[in-house]
Amino acid sequence: MMAILSLMLRAVVVLCGAAIATFSLLWHAPGDPALAIAMARHGTIVSETVVSVVREQAGLNVGFWSALQDWAGPLLVGDFGHSSVTGRPVLPDLLNAMGHTIPLALLGLAIGLAIAISLAMLATRRPGGGVDRCAVAVASLGAAIPVYWLGLLLILVFAVQLSWLPAMGARTPLHLLLPALTLGLGVAAALMRIIRSGILEARAQAFLPALARRGVTARAIASDHIALHAAIPVVTVLGLELAFLLEGAVMVEVIFARPGLGSFLVDAIAARDFPKVQAVVLLAALLFVTINLLIDLIYRLIDPRIGARSA
Repeated sequence: MMAILSLMLRAVVVLCGAAIATFSLLWHAPGDPALAIAMARHGTIVSETVVSVVREQAGLNVGFWSALQDWAGPLLVGDFGHSSVTGRPVLPDLLNAMGHTIPLALLGLAIGLAIAISLAMLATRRPGGGVDRCAVAVASLGAAIPVYWLGLLLILVFAVQLSWLPAMGARTPLHLLLPALTLGLGVAAALMRIIRSGILEARAQAFLPALARRGVTARAIASDHIALHAAIPVVTVLGLELAFLLEGAVMVEVIFARPGLGSFLVDAIAARDFPKVQAVVLLAALLFVTINLLIDLIYRLIDPRIGARSA
């Protein structure tokens, strides 16, 4: 219990640090945020009077610490504030954007995990064989391809040349397939090598032949020993990949012209809409912290010795 409380306390410290660092970086960024907000509201030509009014309305005419307190106070009760451009509450717009991004990230993770497990199982049947070398080569190539280049390549092949799938927008479920495949192939490249290495390392454990000589079936050895031993590094990478999927989803959404956190963040940065940018960054920090906390808890379920060593 003390270990779990310690992990939660560290998570709170990380979130507080991320919030202060984000606010500080945005506050001290070059340029006049009031001018950017005024241009986003009223067009490209605005008077100095309008800029002054916007600066006062957005709370940019006070000191750094006063502005930080004005933002952090409501945040403690779940109030992300109002958009500096539209005046709308940030939280409903953020949740609406998440409603498009989370299904994309989860489907991408599912595709990547399915491909990675299939390739890893094929590769480890005969380590060092032709299938193993091909699988490792494909995974290495997939890890080296940038997500934006892969997305454009898939659009060219499946949308332009073959006309099998739509490329832009989010009107139907079919519009989700190409972006999810773009994310999933990148995830598969990272996971396949980790799963393969974990399986091979687990099979090399010295006690496995002794279990076989005692009559333990191969299925039991695979499920009770090899799978558990290989699960720890896989859980680590899987958790980090899920967190990074949101980052990748932002870029993929821009490439495929999908609504979601990508367009939400890009528009907010262009307009210097501080409350929206801070909300997205805090959401990403919360996701990383939560996933790391879950990984630590899963470690303790897979191998109780980890919790005993850290206690």
